[in-house]
Order: sequence, then C-alpha cells, then structure tokens
Amino acid sequence: MERKWWQSAVIYQIYPRSFKDSNGDGIGDLAGIISKLDYLEKLGVTALWLCPVYRSPNDDNGYDISDYRQIMAEFGTMAEMEELIKKAKQRGIKIVMDLVVNHTSDEHQWFIEAKKDPQSKYRDYYIWRDPKPDGSAPTALQSVFGGPAWEYDQASEQYYFHQFSRKQPDLNWENENVRAEVYEMMNFWVKKGIGGFRMDVIDLIGKVPEKNITSNGPKLHEYLKEMHQNVLEKGDLVTVGETWGATPALAKFYSDPKQKELSMVFQFEHVQLDQVPGKPKWFTRPLSVTKLKEVISKWQVELADGGWNSLFWNNHDLPRAVSAFGDDGLYRVQSAKMLAIVLHLLKGTPYIYQGEEIGMTNCPISDIDQANDIETKNMYQEYLAKGYSKAEILAMIARKGRDNARTPMQWDNTANAGFSSSQPWLAVNPNYQTINVLAALADKNSIFYTYQNSIAYRKSHDVIIYGDYTLIDTAPSIFAYTRSYAGQTVLVVANFSKEPQTLELPKYQVQTPFIANYEQQPRDLKCLELRPYEALAFEIKD
Repeated sequence: MERKWWQSAVIYQIYPRSFKDSNGDGIGDLAGIISKLDYLEKLGVTALWLCPVYRSPNDDNGYDISDYRQIMAEFGTMAEMEELIKKAKQRGIKIVMDLVVNHTSDEHQWFIEAKKDPQSKYRDYYIWRDPKPDGSAPTALQSVFGGPAWEYDQASEQYYFHQFSRKQPDLNWENENVRAEVYEMMNFWVKKGIGGFRMDVIDLIGKVPEKNITSNGPKLHEYLKEMHQNVLEKGDLVTVGETWGATPALAKFYSDPKQKELSMVFQFEHVQLDQVPGKPKWFTRPLSVTKLKEVISKWQVELADGGWNSLFWNNHDLPRAVSAFGDDGLYRVQSAKMLAIVLHLLKGTPYIYQGEEIGMTNCPISDIDQANDIETKNMYQEYLAKGYSKAEILAMIARKGRDNARTPMQWDNTANAGFSSSQPWLAVNPNYQTINVLAALADKNSIFYTYQNSIAYRKSHDVIIYGDYTLIDTAPSIFAYTRSYAGQTVLVVANFSKEPQTLELPKYQVQTPFIANYEQQPRDLKCLELRPYEALAFEIKD
C-alpha cells in the first residue's frame, strides 16, 4: 500500500462556534482559531477538521448551508479563512473542511428557485414527489430529527424530501448538474489550499426514497468514484466519510486505494455499544468492555490490508469521551489518559475532539430551556407526549444529548472559561474552574501531556502506523494488544474498570513502560497489578 501523509497524521476536530471567541459576541470564530494555532502545534496535531464554517441560517448549527462559497458572518470573512489556511500550513497543519452535500439549507439559492418555479432547472436539484391519491406523503419514511421525511409545499402541491430538518432539503444526486456543481465547489476549496474533506452523512447521497432506500443506495459508489476523478485525485487530500451504517466489508471497499473512493470512513459501531438494541440512542445500558474489545479488534483486523481505519472516541454529535468510555468522576484524569493511550497506539488515523485532550466532561442540564440542539429539543417534546417524565428525559439527554460536546472550550479559570469576554451562545460547563487548558499546561502530569506524548510516539514509530494488531486474551475488563512491524513489537495494556486487576505477562520481555498514566514505581512486570483505569505501553524485546 502506497504510504500517505494522513496515515501518520493526527486530526483535531474543531467546533468553531465553541472553540474561541475573538470579538466578544459569545460565538467562536476563525480569528479565535488562528489565535490558538500555537497551542495546537504544541499538542502535535497534523490537521484540523473544521465543522461547517459556510454561510448558513443555522437551523442545525451550520449543517444547513445556504452558500458553500461564503463564510458565515458570525465566524468571520473569507480573508480570515485564507489566513487560517496559510498560518496553519506554516506550522505543518492542514485544514480539513466539512463537506455537507447530502442536503442544503432551504435558504440556498438553488432551493429558493426550485420552490418558486416548478419549471426551473433547479427544481430537479431536489427530490419532489406527488402526494398519494389521499393527499398523504409519498412514503412513510421518517426524518432523523423526528417527524415525516416529506414536507408538503402548498403552492406546487408536491412534497420535497428531507432526511434531517425540514429546513434541510435533500439534494438529488441522480441529477448530473447537481454533481457537477458539487465538484466545482470542492475544487474551489482545494484551490484555496485545504488538505481534504470530512464528508457529512456521505452514505446517504445514493438514496432512493420511493424504495425506502436512504443509505448505501445502488449508485453510491459510482458517485464517489466520479467525485474522486473530478476532485480528489487532483491533490494529496485526506477524505473521511461519515457512514453510520458501514460494516467492515463496506468500509474496506470505501477506503481501499484500488477502489479510488475515500481515504477512510467514520464507523460508529463502538460508540453505539451502550445503546439498547432496537431502541433509539436515548436508551442506554452499561458499556461492555468485552464487546468494546471485540468491535475494535474486528475493525483493526478486517481493515489491516487494503483499507484504513479512523480512530475516535467522540465528536460534536456524541457524548464526551471520558463520560462515555471512562469515569468522569473520581478517576477522570486516569481514565482520560487511558483512553488516549489505547486509541493513539492502534492502527489508523486518530481524531481528537476539542477539549478531549484536557478531559472535558458531559454537562447535564436541569431544564430543557438550557438545551440548544434541535435534535434534543425535538426529542424532549416527543418523549413528553409519549408519557415519559421530565426527569427521565433529562437523564437521557444528560447521557446522550449533542450539547454535551458543544459547550465552549475551557481555556482558563476566568469568567466564561476564557472562551469569550461575554455570555457564550451555550453555557460553559461549571467544572471549568479546575478543568481548563491553562491548568493542563502548567501540570507536567496532565492529560494534555499524555496526548502530546502519544502523538509524538506515533509520529516517530512505524510500528504504530503500519504494524499488525493482535488482541491478547485477558480478564474481561482488561484491554491488551500488541502492534508488530519490522522486528519491533509494542504491548499496550489497559484496565477499563474502577477495580484493580491482575495481568500475567510471562512470555513478554517487558521493560519500563514508554508511556503510562500513573507514576511508575518498581513492580513485578511478569505479574502486573493494574490500578483503576491504569494504562501502560511497553516496547518488547524479542
């Protein structure tokens, strides 16, 4: 497999609205990101994935785009975007844009024209269908955000299709003019010097709504190959597709270089392990470490040859990593470091979500008025109507609501966590007094430095980038694996529980760990007594 820059990269995800506000309006912006580039360089990341910064009415926090070639006024100007690309590049950091092309905003010029004039060429840029004879929607498909996926337009007496909010009409990818417009727009950004694209719900673009096919449609791969030919092969770009329904076989197909589609995909099997099967994401059960090991190992092994993995614990749609997979109470620091060590020594490209590197946690709310997210607000009303109590619904939101990830970045212990000089658009987590960047940088044993060390080790050791993965058979709550390449072997051991665990390692010649999340004292390395959430990585001598 030809070596690519993104195989040794570490990508940092920025939610611009919540990262850093430079002008005191309570909303993060591009100038704020520019002001923190030295911090990101110190962490050691290779690329920044920006959630959408395009012009948008913000029905879904920027994922409803009204103009792909303009910057949202709240975030700044195109000149600032160009400055960000340039200044990041000077620090060896590439900018990855969020590509949202399954749908647009209903305020995009294309949709305005499509709605105004059924004879317009833009009508066919979207999916319009006649009602059934009784006037009802063409199919019973439901939108991801609740309610029907079809919206009736009184003027033209037709329905348009939307898989998300009614203000996010789906594009009709069967129309070659739509595809040409998308490729032209992508090339516009490539010319500005970006390093690639994260592709929002890209597995939905091949939809066939009248057949109830919403993802992995029959022409999906045809479209991706065409996109590769028209845009992606022209530059050394990283591409990661958001594919909620991907299996390892499908992911391998997307990311096999021979297929000429994408660099890698985000799959979500491991982050759904706390969900009750067959129920919406709000219904949870305790995380099974055994299942987590099985799922991670399956993806490591099945994409070992010919495909490529993305590695992540959290993002802007998911609970905070330490709250979901670790312990955000007593063992917050140890478990956050453990998650860093386990993830960054796997094979694939790691993604860090802003604040993960200082162990930011979920932020429960006491009233629905404190929520901002459209999905959360819709769910609250829907579940009240179903008879759930307010307390039950707020407990579900506390675990799985998307605002958990979106509270402002905690820079220091001054007002508003140093994020803004005025009231932020979303309340700061009250724990910012102790959990913040300033405190992390001042403490040589902080979570930040565990991330920094893990990233540095990965970049300088081919065994982590290209090595084979082997799961070691252990007690259920211990996750242990080896990475082997060109005569080198690394052993990673982690206790995913609050209880001490014992691990016997008679066959490995281990020495002092090169990374650990507790201070190390002399100990028996043949029979390891692992402390709560302890993680260690060793170089093994043959």
